[in-house]
Amino acid sequence: MVRCCSRFPQLTFFAILTLQTFLVFDSAVAQNGSDEEIKIDSSIVILNALVTDKDGAAVKNLGVDAFELHENGERQTIDFVEPQSTPFAAVILIDVSGSMEHRVSLARSAAIRFLDGIRPEDQVSIFSFHRKVEKLQDFSNSKNLRSRIFDLKARGYTALNDAIYKAALELEERNEKRRAIVVLSDGEDTRSGVSASKALKAAQRAHATIYTVDMSLMSPANTRRRQNQQVLKKFSSKTGGTFVATPGGVQLREAFAEIVKDLGVLYTVGYSSTNQSKDGKWRKISLKTAEKGFSVRTREGYYAAKKK
Repeated sequence: MVRCCSRFPQLTFFAILTLQTFLVFDSAVAQNGSDEEIKIDSSIVILNALVTDKDGAAVKNLGVDAFELHENGERQTIDFVEPQSTPFAAVILIDVSGSMEHRVSLARSAAIRFLDGIRPEDQVSIFSFHRKVEKLQDFSNSKNLRSRIFDLKARGYTALNDAIYKAALELEERNEKRRAIVVLSDGEDTRSGVSASKALKAAQRAHATIYTVDMSLMSPANTRRRQNQQVLKKFSSKTGGTFVATPGGVQLREAFAEIVKDLGVLYTVGYSSTNQSKDGKWRKISLKTAEKGFSVRTREGYYAAKKK
């Protein structure tokens, strides 16, 4: 990736070759630990979408004409639809803070199950996070990562937002247009230098779908569980991912197998917005299929660019 711009030193240009044309992505992001606003300036919007029939089975082989897309109620022209075979890049975030003391082993098992399902063309990176975010494995299609995550131990505070923010920056550097962040956490943030809003905007700018897995203890004494779950649910719903709450064991492993399966059947949809105003406002996206009875899951929208 080339970083250059006379006006914004950290402006990112990311060119994607598709339909025999280059589509240019421009974005500027503050990479320090402050909570300043992220500015998004993109000439094209990327959506990862899962299409299912009434029985919940993935619908395959749909083209551009099969979709209808609206932004803030206004019909948009879809530039391209890429099929399910597109490779993905994913970052797995494993919470190893003190509150995860009795769940780290389950998180390790779930991460291994995810790796067992990836295809040869997919790339996965793994981070752990407590009071700081640590890279355990750079992007690879290797499934032999057990030694790198086997000795993870719970300790310290929780920097959940920082972890998601870091994962988004890592994914923004990738060539794959299908990108995902998989979070295994109890959802409680006690240490981050950035807000949940900034972390979410970074993920949206990176066109990343967030899948969150609630690892909190299912105990009557855990009074903060519902509040923490809402945090995880927001990350997933705003980016078109899913939230999973499982007691662990077989259910947790099956949940992770389902996540990696979803990533293999997503469509990648791109369009150029007819609204060129740089007002920094939230724009709501509605993506549907012309065929009745199909359901589409994708991110809810994005923040437009904002003039400096």
